[in-house]
Amino acid sequence: MNVKQNSKGFTIIEVVLVLAIAGLIFLMVFIALPALQRNQRDTARKNDVSSVASAVSTYISNNRGTPPTTATIQSYVNEKSDNSVRVIVRAGITANTTIPAASGTASASTAAAAVQDGLIVVTPSSVCGTSAATQLLTPGTARQYTVTTKLEGAGGVAFCQNS
Repeated sequence: MNVKQNSKGFTIIEVVLVLAIAGLIFLMVFIALPALQRNQRDTARKNDVSSVASAVSTYISNNRGTPPTTATIQSYVNEKSDNSVRVIVRAGITANTTIPAASGTASASTAAAAVQDGLIVVTPSSVCGTSAATQLLTPGTARQYTVTTKLEGAGGVAFCQNS
């Protein structure tokens, strides 16, 4: 008599193969996730720079060309932005300055913290330099200003927006 034996289930090779594929998928997700989060934070910082630039423009036009103080812009941005944004307004520059260099109300430790917490620096009487490699601010007219921050992606490159 012939008895047909049906074995149901998976072989050990099939189970190991499925686990290896699942492991590779999880590995790819966990490698890509920090880069995606970094890009999202950079996008939020660029939006915050635009909000601060808009706030500075509004303040200057409403106050007959007078640049705002740090406290004035900080209170305005806190009302308008959902993000926790730290803004400083520093003194105008007279020579080429690295972004964001410490001067006026900024300190070296504050400028160094720009990458970690998205510090935004408003610099009156300046314009963004033309060379992205040097990341310089150049002197501008009394009506010009720049709003800068450092981004996490691409090794902490500065993002600068002119008025």
